[in-house]
Amino acid sequence: MTNRFTPLRIAAAMALALGTIATAHAGMYRYTDENGQIVISNTIPQEATKRGYDILGTNGRVMETVPPAPTEEEIAAREAEKQRQEELEIQREKDRLLLKRYSHPDQAVRAMHRKVRELEGLIQLKRGNISVISSQLDNEQSRAADMERAGRDIPEASLEKIRRLESQIRDLEQEIRVQNREIEQLKSAFEADIERLEEVTGESRTLSLSQPEKNQ
Repeated sequence: MTNRFTPLRIAAAMALALGTIATAHAGMYRYTDENGQIVISNTIPQEATKRGYDILGTNGRVMETVPPAPTEEEIAAREAEKQRQEELEIQREKDRLLLKRYSHPDQAVRAMHRKVRELEGLIQLKRGNISVISSQLDNEQSRAADMERAGRDIPEASLEKIRRLESQIRDLEQEIRVQNREIEQLKSAFEADIERLEEVTGESRTLSLSQPEKNQ
């Protein structure tokens, strides 16, 4: 009697079994079509995947649920939330560094007044220098005027000195303007830090912002 399990039949049986296994693993898809109808199929249109779908096992149970693709509004909301979290993290780091410098708003007020006084002291020094240079300039201009009245030529060295003294005064006045702006910027930055410290610590400042506190 001829053996029924010939190599050809064995190969065919294996191919059939593998095909069955592949189908089982492939499973079925359950999705909603463009008309809102539930569809179960072994394939799924590309457009339907955007609406989300279920992958079913051979027993009809849901093996996996693929959620719908996010809408533009949802993507924008996620990006906004991501940015908000990043900004919160940046603010937390700023707060940490701020609290490392000052534990109370009054400490920041005192620091502000110290730095403002330092800059104002530099400005006063420059004003003193301007006064000295202005006196020298007046003397040079007076001598030059005397020479002109006497009909004499003013030496180039005298004219050059007058120009140099005038330039020095202009430079110092420009430096004073710059430092005055620095003082205003410094005050604005400190006032923002002081306000933030009040929020973070829950403590209110007791010192004046406008009047420097001496002997602090």
